[in-house]
Amino acid sequence: MRRHPDAVTLVFAIALATLAACSTGPRTGTTSVPGRGAIAVEVAPNPIVATRTSGTMFEFPFDVIVRETGGRPVTVTQVTATVFGPAGLNLGRENWDAAKIRALGFNTDIPASGELRYRFAPRREVPDERFIESLSAELRVDAVDDSGAATSASTKVTVRR
Repeated sequence: MRRHPDAVTLVFAIALATLAACSTGPRTGTTSVPGRGAIAVEVAPNPIVATRTSGTMFEFPFDVIVRETGGRPVTVTQVTATVFGPAGLNLGRENWDAAKIRALGFNTDIPASGELRYRFAPRREVPDERFIESLSAELRVDAVDDSGAATSASTKVTVRR
């Protein structure tokens, strides 16, 4: 299957921003156990609003908010982004483990009942702007609490002009 190069670039930008996940409104999916660490992820705004900066260059500004909701410190172990195009066509998947996330300069530790917020405004060339509104992504964040118990959260994000 051939991937659209601009879609892969946008996937990278969205997933990078999802350091620790994404969404606005209700969580798409969260797994946790009472008394253990849990996370919630949000992207604001959702949908992400693509703004033309010049010619075929667009900016995609958004914040990623990751909250610990179970009352115990957690460490993000992996972020996964799967990007979809028209008709739900899978355009690609990117994974970042904790080491890669830290290498990008981001913290992976969230204190009990704490929050991390990341601001991103990637700029990407988009030769055909009609493609923008057909993009969506599913973002998943996996983490462990201080006792080693696993938790995860996922959400969906869309893009518009």
